[in-house]
Amino acid sequence: MIEGLTLAGLRQIGDERGAVLHMLRCDAPEFTRFGECYFSEVLPGAVKAWKRHRTQTQNLAVPTGRIRMVIFDDRDGSLTRGRVQILELGRPDAYARLQIPPGLWYGFGCISDTPALLANCTDLPHDPGESERRPADDPLIPYRWTAQ
Repeated sequence: MIEGLTLAGLRQIGDERGAVLHMLRCDAPEFTRFGECYFSEVLPGAVKAWKRHRTQTQNLAVPTGRIRMVIFDDRDGSLTRGRVQILELGRPDAYARLQIPPGLWYGFGCISDTPALLANCTDLPHDPGESERRPADDPLIPYRWTAQ
């Protein structure tokens, strides 16, 4: 695992009416503070990449659909500098919270036949000057998105 990433399995409490899906509690060891919570819809085959936050921490979960999450570490001094981490997130078997610390490039693509919904509970409110973007095909990131 890339240094600083955490992946925590999440509770799914289901019955014949549906399910309650946990994501993040204020008493969880990974919780620091609340910034904002939002949802990102990803259509089948679509890719949203690349983004890096300078100070904001991401707490991501995929309650609907399935995504491939790719993280690239180019942080100076990191023990995992140069490493790419690939994870699949979504229900029923990979419902988890992925915490991405500042400084890592990440992107994701929908790999399910239906739209995926990614929930993000950050520790800081959105600030457009706090993050950087690169195109999905940026040659500086050693990962190539292919048809999902």
